[in-house]
Amino acid sequence: MTAVWGRAQQQDFRSRVRGCLLGGAIGDALGAGVEFESLEAIQRDHGADGVTDYVTAYGRRGAVTDDTQMTMFTVEGLIRAQVRRDTGAWHPPTDIHRAYRRWAATQSEWGPDERRKDMGWLAREEWLYARRAPGEACLSGLSDDRMGTLEEPKNPGSKGCGTVMRSAPFGLLVGWEPQLVFQLAVECAAQTHGHPTGQLAAGAFAVIVHGLARGEALDGSVQHALALLGARPGHQETTDALQSALGAVRQGMPSPQRVEALGEGWTAEESLAIGVYCALVAEDVRHGLLLAVNHSGDSDSTGSICGNLLGVQHGETALPPAWIAELEGRATLLQLADDFAMEMTQAPALHGPTGASPAWLDRYPAA
Repeated sequence: MTAVWGRAQQQDFRSRVRGCLLGGAIGDALGAGVEFESLEAIQRDHGADGVTDYVTAYGRRGAVTDDTQMTMFTVEGLIRAQVRRDTGAWHPPTDIHRAYRRWAATQSEWGPDERRKDMGWLAREEWLYARRAPGEACLSGLSDDRMGTLEEPKNPGSKGCGTVMRSAPFGLLVGWEPQLVFQLAVECAAQTHGHPTGQLAAGAFAVIVHGLARGEALDGSVQHALALLGARPGHQETTDALQSALGAVRQGMPSPQRVEALGEGWTAEESLAIGVYCALVAEDVRHGLLLAVNHSGDSDSTGSICGNLLGVQHGETALPPAWIAELEGRATLLQLADDFAMEMTQAPALHGPTGASPAWLDRYPAA
């Protein structure tokens, strides 16, 4: 795969990866301060237009939540899966589970345990050791070593949006076929959520991101996701939600009321529908993100999902610079995005049978 990457292709891919991660984090941060508020309360506190900029959350402006934290560990797990392939071990769900367990440790420990040589660089970032309203299913699903699988998922019956809000990075595996991207996202969703809708919504989101990362139109990417969904048992809730999002586009001018007609975003299918709808009707990134967070419901997750979509679709330069400048963890997000892009396009130069970069293997240990 590496041989087909020209310089322009690498630059475009890196811009889309950066856009996806930064866009998701910006949407997350815009919604963080109003996550549990009604639309009425948001408009009362912030004016008729609602939130138009970052508001203070967790003691600062631009703070991100568990949505961004878990997305980052998804990226890290995917990189380490690629590195571990050199050892003959190739099972990405296992590497993602280990990454999520590292995230779970940040939610209960005071800081990084420097005695652990296998922890990699991301788990050494002290700012990530902050509890930002993590979902109960995510915490309980990762509370022990047993990895949930499709046959034996964690939290049977749970379909919270925690599966969707962390799954954009699977779609950045542009060298994979869409059905494999879908399957990986579904399998990794089962590590914390047992309901088919929680899993299939994650798979659908990953496939939509995948299409955008390959340069496809958003509407076409949604249609592709619907086609893959249709072959899966238990798909109806997710399919109906995406169809509702597409239908809402044709119903008139975007508004918070149209957003709220799709749900509140606490469940996987509702958060996906809201994020997709807001990205479809967005006049630009700013308009789409503000629409995605000004509603009664899980504003940070719907903002994050919408931001992932708009960011990967348009690239990092389409994101509002002032929001990037004030975003918590920007340097870490950019480093992670660039590492992912480099791993996906130039892996043989970093590790392989003919040699390896010790610095890279320290950052992403194969152990």
